[in-house]
Amino acid sequence: MRNAHTAYYEEEILGASPLRLVCLLYQGAIAELRSARTHLAANAVQERCAAISKACDIIAELKSTLNLTEGGDTAARLDELYSYCTTRLLTANLQKSDSPLAEVLGLLATLAEAWTQIAAVESPREIDLPSPAVYAAYAAGSAEFTSQSWSF
Repeated sequence: MRNAHTAYYEEEILGASPLRLVCLLYQGAIAELRSARTHLAANAVQERCAAISKACDIIAELKSTLNLTEGGDTAARLDELYSYCTTRLLTANLQKSDSPLAEVLGLLATLAEAWTQIAAVESPREIDLPSPAVYAAYAAGSAEFTSQSWSF
């Protein structure tokens, strides 16, 4: 039998807009990295490895959503950043080091904040959402965003 916490998150995910899903992925990765840091400090090897693995899986999911064909420079930079984050997490796990975990946590927290601000500005339930690359361009203040046509 599922617990209420699990059921709540399943419902939130199933009913979420693409923009909200991106925000949830960032929140999940950040939570796993915080957990990994706690387990590292407690010398809980199995738990630390599991948390880092989950964070890597979430980053891989974020990476898989990028449209490198239409996303331009923003999508390419995010792709590189996600690869860098994954490499740093593997380094943290192998070296049992906190600084790479803290670094990736800071990077993802900054990106999560940008996506959260975008979600606050937009009304995702009332519009057809553009691709994540358009949101990334918006977050970067790209001039391309201002010429984007929206469908309401």
